[in-house]
Amino acid sequence: MKKVIVLFALFGICALFSSCNLDDDGQNFRFTTLEVVEVDVPEFFELNKTYDIEVTYLRPNGCTFFEGFDVTRTGETNRDIVAIGSELTNNTACTEAIEKVVAILKFNVIYSNEYKFRFYTGNDAADKATYLEYTIPVQ
Repeated sequence: MKKVIVLFALFGICALFSSCNLDDDGQNFRFTTLEVVEVDVPEFFELNKTYDIEVTYLRPNGCTFFEGFDVTRTGETNRDIVAIGSELTNNTACTEAIEKVVAILKFNVIYSNEYKFRFYTGNDAADKATYLEYTIPVQ
């Protein structure tokens, strides 16, 4: 009986070390900012309601995928918003076509003061961040 147990243990160890090749060539993607080109915001907010804000961004190629929004609170009702994507870097053949894509930013209104949004649109010629800015009152 001991020989059977030892045989199964040896078989298991051999299978463990020979069945998987986990060569890790490193990270195969990187995070990147996406350029926002248009935002559809409501004329006003109502307190304690959640809104779907349509954000149109540019997808620069077929290897870049939308991951979400980075929302930074810069004041009680001020928000800086950046669309974040991930780009494959493992030499995958990608289409170079730029396409406009719409993503939904869910936003919950919890303050009665007007909200100020700044959506990142990229950098200008002087390498300074540029934004689409919106002020939305709360009724």
